[in-house]
Amino acid sequence: MRSLTRISRARPLALLTAGVAAAMMVPVGAAADLRSDIETAVHEFFEVGRNSVPRADCGPGSMPEPGLQGDVTAADRDSGRSTLGYSCNISLVGQFPGRGAGITSTSFEHCAYLGSTFPSSLFGEGRGVQVLDVSDPAAPRPTANLTEPAMMAGTWESLKVNTERKLLVGTGVPALTGAGFLSVYDISDCAHPRLLNPGPGTNPLMPLPITTHEGGFSPDGRTYWASGITPGFLSAVDLTDPAAPRVIWQGLTGIEAHGFGVSPDGTRLYLSALGGFTVLDVSAVQRREPNPAVHHIGRTFWTDGWATQHSIPVSYDGAPYLFTVDEGGSGGVKLIDISDDTAPKVAAKLKLEINLPHHIDSNIGSSMGGSAFAYESHYCAADRQQNPTALACGWISSGIRVFDVRDPLAMREIAYFNPPARTGRNLELWNSAHALASIIGVPLMSAPTALRAALEGEFDPMDALTPRTGRLAFGDLSTDWCLSPPEWRGDQLYVACSDNGFMVLRLENGVYTPPADQHSIVGS
Repeated sequence: MRSLTRISRARPLALLTAGVAAAMMVPVGAAADLRSDIETAVHEFFEVGRNSVPRADCGPGSMPEPGLQGDVTAADRDSGRSTLGYSCNISLVGQFPGRGAGITSTSFEHCAYLGSTFPSSLFGEGRGVQVLDVSDPAAPRPTANLTEPAMMAGTWESLKVNTERKLLVGTGVPALTGAGFLSVYDISDCAHPRLLNPGPGTNPLMPLPITTHEGGFSPDGRTYWASGITPGFLSAVDLTDPAAPRVIWQGLTGIEAHGFGVSPDGTRLYLSALGGFTVLDVSAVQRREPNPAVHHIGRTFWTDGWATQHSIPVSYDGAPYLFTVDEGGSGGVKLIDISDDTAPKVAAKLKLEINLPHHIDSNIGSSMGGSAFAYESHYCAADRQQNPTALACGWISSGIRVFDVRDPLAMREIAYFNPPARTGRNLELWNSAHALASIIGVPLMSAPTALRAALEGEFDPMDALTPRTGRLAFGDLSTDWCLSPPEWRGDQLYVACSDNGFMVLRLENGVYTPPADQHSIVGS
């Protein structure tokens, strides 16, 4: 195993070089047929999922999508039909739109915490992170604003809760990457968080030596891992004493350090990279060894999707898996077999029809003028860790998608809710990353997938041509961006989308029965 020193050197490799190298690696104990192993690895690296999950069977009260699964058609965007939204076996219970919900938000018990977006987080009635009391799901109400430097600087994808210790943590990320600020709150009284660290991480004169874009907890809540994206900088912040957070390990892990998932025992960290993830042995950090070493023990890369977002460790009949989400392109959600964590393997894929290679032309045609993201997946939550029965995902412009995952090899969609577009209301949505990013009209995150489809002869330019084709700038908010993980609350979901703010949704028509041991899990 190759060890990462406390401050190790970056090894910036091009994605293709890294991917091919990974594809050529043969795991220890592999079969003697080396050529067969290499051919299999190369095939998996370049393989693109070409099947979508079965559509949901929409029951009474639904307002289903008119076309491809996950698509909001150009006609519906331009006619205003998308301002009514789409639903299938889900109803809206209550909402607090506010000024938008940042990039990702989180929740605990009957409360929700809306992520902040810089610089609009500095102004207006919704400054910093807004706290909502959802005791009455039909009427969520604000109870507090968290205005420490980390909360005002924009929390990006760092705002997370640890239920074990009742802690809320967020870091300051003004634009893509931030540094220094981290605030820790006691949320025993969830509607009124109490700051625990007025000194290190919160006092501007006492910054922590971290860079951040994303972050999350070890399951026991003693470690907050902060990832600083480029160039793959990762920090372990000890929260044994939440009043005195301190960095106990740092390292450069590769070309990028995005989101991650942490194993139930806290000894493995599955760190997302450009397209795939690295398995890190963080057991020395978990044990609080002096001068801990962190080791790379396994990797998997793919070209089916990129900007891999995060992973959710789960198990089926005792066997360990990950649900791993790609933020860029049309990779969707992958189920990864990690029974051998030196050689993770893709076991299944979750995609919508609009994500399939032969529909990328339609994807581009409808999403032009809607800003940088289109129909990508982003953050998901399973309804329990062992033998999960359902997975709920924020699928950006495709809204909230809910899947039956009881049989991991026969997953299917059971419900969706794509909230009403808030078309033309950009200036009202100070805290919406979607509204702020809408100076861009082109779906840039889909560009690599469109290029690949074109090279493979599956992109028909005529299908990509719509009345929206020329809208290269000033996105019209003709869909919302659902970026946050939908959190499970019985047959309800706590949801935050960029433009519509916080919502409580209810699953209907008998499509979901909450397990007795339901416990929402996002992996970090």
